[in-house]
Amino acid sequence: MKLVQILLPTCDNRGRKFKSIIFGRIRKELQGRFGGLTAYSRSPARGVWKSGQSTKLDDIVVIEIMTAELKRSWWIKYRRKLERALRQDEIVVRVQTINII
Repeated sequence: MKLVQILLPTCDNRGRKFKSIIFGRIRKELQGRFGGLTAYSRSPARGVWKSGQSTKLDDIVVIEIMTAELKRSWWIKYRRKLERALRQDEIVVRVQTINII
């Protein structure tokens, strides 16, 4: 079983908050494709990273999907779609192998 995590920023690069309808569309699309998901959206997590000499901050929402089969090419295309829709240079999509007990 694979656990796919998508780290979505809550604001664009100019600091403008995305409307909640955008995240609703993403959740609906993923739920339709995978049958369910978990979205950690009530208390955004804070992402911090170095970019050259400056430190960047992002408030993020994490969406998790469990799937038996990982179609890597689909996820790469979907990540690119999200990057365009949210006007981001890069959105992190990470995958872990998990065991359900």
